[in-house]
Amino acid sequence: MGEKIIGFHAIEEGLKAARRGSVLYLERGAGRRVQRIEHLAQANGKVVIKKVPKADLDRLSSGGDHRGAVLDLVSGTQESPSRLKRLDVKEFVRHLGDDDGALVLVLDEITDVQNLGAILRSADQFSVSLVILPERRSAQINATVIKVSSGAAHYVPIARVVNLNREIEYLKEAGFWVYGASIGGEPLFKTTFPPRTVLVMGSEGKGISQMTEKLCDHLIAIPTSGHIDSLNVSVATGILLYEVRRQQMG
Repeated sequence: MGEKIIGFHAIEEGLKAARRGSVLYLERGAGRRVQRIEHLAQANGKVVIKKVPKADLDRLSSGGDHRGAVLDLVSGTQESPSRLKRLDVKEFVRHLGDDDGALVLVLDEITDVQNLGAILRSADQFSVSLVILPERRSAQINATVIKVSSGAAHYVPIARVVNLNREIEYLKEAGFWVYGASIGGEPLFKTTFPPRTVLVMGSEGKGISQMTEKLCDHLIAIPTSGHIDSLNVSVATGILLYEVRRQQMG
């Protein structure tokens, strides 16, 4: 079939755009929340509903925490919902007007699917214009990411690129200023973000790679006073996205 989705929120979002031939597998005798999913699938009118034993769901979800429901989205000539927002960086820039502001989020080797899912959820909430991921040394958009994002991965514009630094240079040529998150950066409260901002978040362990950091116009940090040395990357991303959007909208 196609892309398998688990997690109630992610399935609810997936059902909104599910194509004919998609299949919703439900555990026999499951509870009220699963019944709600079934009603949504019935309202869609294009999704086949199958009641199966829990062992079948375990197999379909590759052992994931399906909680009694797995949505198998049909693939074909059209893109599945999580691929509808896939963009090319040059295409993205071409569609920007001369005076248009935008917020681009660059993820430099985020390898943990839980972090990627949480980041995409924040990206959706703060209307990120584009998320850029490297094709290599990065978590993939899979069923776990979609679940953790609560379905937000269906809506966030995403570009998978071969050379992250080349795309950053292209964005700079298009009038974007690049801000990299770094423990040694300027405190966030002292930073003023322009209408066209690129925010670069580094990997969970190493941070931003050296070559990418050199392309940043500014390095910024979130002042903290806790006992550990840094915030989780998904939490830090949410805080930074909020502040950029607050300034841009204010």
